Amino acid sequence: MFKLLSRVAPVLILLSCVQAVAAPPRPTLIVAISVDQFSGDLFNEYRATFSGGLERLSEGVVFTRGYQSHAATETCPGHATLLTGARPARNGIIANHWLDQGLARDDKLVYCVEDEQAGGSSSRKYQVSTRHLRVPTLGMRMKAATPATRVVSVAGKDRAAVLLGGAGADETWWWAGTGFVSYPKAPMPAAVSAVNTAIGQQLGAAQAPLPLPAFCTARDYAVTLRGGQQVGTGRFARAAGDAKSYRVSPALDAASLQLATALLDAMALGQGPHTDLLTIGLSATDLIGHAYGTEGSEMCVQLAALDAALAAFFAHLDGRGIDYLVMLSADHGGHDAPERSAENAIVDAARVDPALLPAALSDTIAARLKLPTPVLLGDGANGDVYLARTLDAAQARAVSAAALSTWRQHPQVAAVFTREQLLALPSPGGPPDQWNLEQEARASFDAERSGDFVVLLKPRVTPIAAAAPGYIATHGSPWDYDRRVPILFWRNHLAGFEQPNAVETVDIAPTLAAQIGLKIPAAEIDGRCLDLTRGEGDACASP
Repeated sequence: MFKLLSRVAPVLILLSCVQAVAAPPRPTLIVAISVDQFSGDLFNEYRATFSGGLERLSEGVVFTRGYQSHAATETCPGHATLLTGARPARNGIIANHWLDQGLARDDKLVYCVEDEQAGGSSSRKYQVSTRHLRVPTLGMRMKAATPATRVVSVAGKDRAAVLLGGAGADETWWWAGTGFVSYPKAPMPAAVSAVNTAIGQQLGAAQAPLPLPAFCTARDYAVTLRGGQQVGTGRFARAAGDAKSYRVSPALDAASLQLATALLDAMALGQGPHTDLLTIGLSATDLIGHAYGTEGSEMCVQLAALDAALAAFFAHLDGRGIDYLVMLSADHGGHDAPERSAENAIVDAARVDPALLPAALSDTIAARLKLPTPVLLGDGANGDVYLARTLDAAQARAVSAAALSTWRQHPQVAAVFTREQLLALPSPGGPPDQWNLEQEARASFDAERSGDFVVLLKPRVTPIAAAAPGYIATHGSPWDYDRRVPILFWRNHLAGFEQPNAVETVDIAPTLAAQIGLKIPAAEIDGRCLDLTRGEGDACASP
């Protein structure tokens, strides 16, 4: 008898250990949230003040140094990385806009979620499409593996909703002026109609100034921008019917979460035998950052409101008894208005020299070489610049030489790379905080869509030559204030830990996939699975 027990006991102990480290059941709902322009700097600056939804996420698995590792830190590329696991060079979304000089229309710019083949389309007035996304999103992969999976995408911007949800999502809705809209001919569910009606009632009433949290007091002072505009003391008061001010305020995020909640309930997301996906693009932080900068009372009030709105949303999920996994990150960071930076110790903060804008540089070079304009084309002083296809080979060489000489001698330009240079490089690897500018530019470069040159401005140079109402600060640089974002994961009973080492946003999709047992071939993505198991065990290990 003793011999039998001695043989059985180790087996029982082994089974007990296996049970102790067994993987938890798969969540029935993944909630993937992108807070547009929520930089790692903002997360760290405000983390101690969070007392709602962002506090909850801060107690989960926290990667403080996530990287949008590519150089083109704009909204479209950033959203495309979050749930594809692929950098812009692979997923095809290299910028918000790129040039297609072969287009049979006067407007040669292509918007990232535009169907430029649709009649009458332009980069500003277009039919929304997923046609430019070259790789599947997580939702597309989930539906391919389990057709009963529901994928719902809601956002304050069309590009966020489309690039997070991908093709074939069950519902895709974005803000459009006074309510939420979807693709042409998409039927409007009763839940969406009800939310739009409620928003209409909100818009019809005036909004009093929002209260200023005590921790915002130190940020509440006026800054005068070049041109005389003042920012820094805003409270988002608005007149009845002012839809523009509604959009550039915390109200937009509240509306987006209101719609996400309505669709969640109407479709019973997360309450079936399989895992559903709800993606939410919260756009107000970006719109407020552009309009007022990142360091004034406006941003402080916005982040306090976002924290509270997320707390209410999570409480609703809790009340439904759903086993949900949350991921929150950002499409890019952002930089404050240079005038405020210059007042607060950063004396070299500046606006870009207007002579570096592609149209101005094109005119200068064309006049020097006695060529008809334009000879250079581009959407801004930072990023892709194209040689005009009307140039012959000799003219193109002359324009290239003149442009390269100008850029390389200009004190605001950090680097310029040619198409040939970047295409000769392999896809970068290793810790993203160790990449050089050339590697960052390569991660954004596509042979079909990218420019003949990629121009990168020096740090603290804002690529806005003149501040204008609604557009005083921006992003899009290769520097950490634009590349670095938080990556947060939370699930009930998930043991939290903090990891300060650099990871990439392309790691998010394979990490979420591993949590539901979905295999993504490593050769199809640029990211890797992040193990969310604290201590021993590996959530990324194959079952």
